[in-house]
Amino acid sequence: MRKFIPLSLAVAVLLTVLVGSSPVNVNAQGAGVVSSILNRMERNRRDLRSLRASISMEKFNSQLGDKDKYDGVMAYMPAAGRNAYVRIEWQKPRREILTVADGQYQLYNQRQNTVWEGSSRSSKAKASGVLSFLNMSGAQLKSSFNAEYAGEETLWGGVNTSHLKIVPRGGASYKYAEIWVDGGGMLIQAKVVEKNDDSTTVRLLNPQKNAGVSTDEFRQQLPDSVKRVKS
Repeated sequence: MRKFIPLSLAVAVLLTVLVGSSPVNVNAQGAGVVSSILNRMERNRRDLRSLRASISMEKFNSQLGDKDKYDGVMAYMPAAGRNAYVRIEWQKPRREILTVADGQYQLYNQRQNTVWEGSSRSSKAKASGVLSFLNMSGAQLKSSFNAEYAGEETLWGGVNTSHLKIVPRGGASYKYAEIWVDGGGMLIQAKVVEKNDDSTTVRLLNPQKNAGVSTDEFRQQLPDSVKRVKS
């Protein structure tokens, strides 16, 4: 199995993605459905002040045909623009803490007493990037992607969702993304497919909307002895 730190080098696509200039293009039959889904997401975004959930991530290596899986818990708060506060505490396969605040990330491994830190646009922040979709307005989504309705799907755990495939415009570093949205407009799952066909899928479980999250949670209090690695 590949180590987590190199894998997390793939981890900011979803935080840094999503800049484009062309409107969403869909066929006539699906246009109304896509518009309805985006409107649900916009209403959810406007109402969302914080979020807690369990989180799982699966990274697929297309060349080797293998998967790496991670499980943990997360907290999230929206912020101005496309920035957001994110905290992910990975519990399996190893304990690490990823925080994103004020455009910077920290990834702390307690066993190694090492923290990797730098811009949230770094690929080390990718797992948190899925949450950037939560912070995008309907207008931003419409201006950044070509969207295709992929149908209604029930994810494991019995969660009913609407499924969209969204293709970025404007020279993105990946081929396309897929998002699954529940009836209330909450993003439940997202998948990003890279140009080499590697993919990262992130799923939120038991999301608790407006659960009373403090900004203090997104700034790690690290020991003086910690080794700092800039990236």
